[in-house]
Amino acid sequence: MVELGTGEYTYEVIEDWAKLPDGWSFKEAAAVGADANDNVYVFSRGEHPMMVFDREGNFLRSWGEGMFPRAHGITMGPGDTIFCTDDGDHTVRKCTLDGKVLLTLGISGKPAAFMSGSPFNRCTHVAIDPRNEDFYVSDGYGNARVHKYSPDGKHLFSWGESGTGPGQFNIAHNICTDREGWVYVADRENHRIQVFDPQGKFETQWIDMARPCGLFIDKSGDPSGQQRVYVGELGVAIGPNSQAYGLGPRVTIMDIKGNTLAKLGDGPEGEAPGQFIAPHGICIDSRGDIYVGEVSWTHTGSHLTPPREVRSLQKLVRKQ
Repeated sequence: MVELGTGEYTYEVIEDWAKLPDGWSFKEAAAVGADANDNVYVFSRGEHPMMVFDREGNFLRSWGEGMFPRAHGITMGPGDTIFCTDDGDHTVRKCTLDGKVLLTLGISGKPAAFMSGSPFNRCTHVAIDPRNEDFYVSDGYGNARVHKYSPDGKHLFSWGESGTGPGQFNIAHNICTDREGWVYVADRENHRIQVFDPQGKFETQWIDMARPCGLFIDKSGDPSGQQRVYVGELGVAIGPNSQAYGLGPRVTIMDIKGNTLAKLGDGPEGEAPGQFIAPHGICIDSRGDIYVGEVSWTHTGSHLTPPREVRSLQKLVRKQ
């Protein structure tokens, strides 16, 4: 048994948790989400984009075949819905949990002009304000922007531009909200998380990070009622340093003020239990277990000789 973390943030690593049908693969798991029943949705870049499992890892169903050319982010929505963000298609789709499309934002296959500020050019993720169901889209690779929408998909306003200052972005890669509606943006290549009010006004930033990629806020709180922030950090971009310590890849657990509570992993890249390669999407279920999706094919597997699929999904079970 391999464990990560210490004290109340100790987790057992569950290898080969997801039981895929024979001959199926993830290729890589870009994002993960858990519904109210602790069923887990894995948004992958293989032939079956959305694969659904129960909390024991038993395969339930798949959907989205032919719909998503490049899975990037998923967000569980109100009323048993799920928002699917596809950066290769430049679209956000709101779907039912069995894959019926309810709303599409963006034009499939047609990006806005590069850095124009108009939605979307390689959008990355969605966050929902729990108070009123307004939602935000981080528009991250070909824009440096956050767009805010009403629950019915009406564009309200946008903010952000390319740069390194407050309110500027260098790949707005992920986005979350807390219970009070504050907006948290993983500003990946600026190695920080920025915090905004619901009107897009900069409040603060959390620094000393290693390319924050995945982002999830547990709005329900831990047993004490405190919200926790889970960050998948991609780690350094320079190959030799990927074998160092303290530079990621890792999963960091923080409080809502940005104080670090635990770092899981944080050693050299690898496929051994407890190591990470490229944490990209992260979520927790109702029991506090962590699911980590990694873009391991893009980051590592496609560059091997010969290329091969490497592990891209881990489950970490919180020790009670």
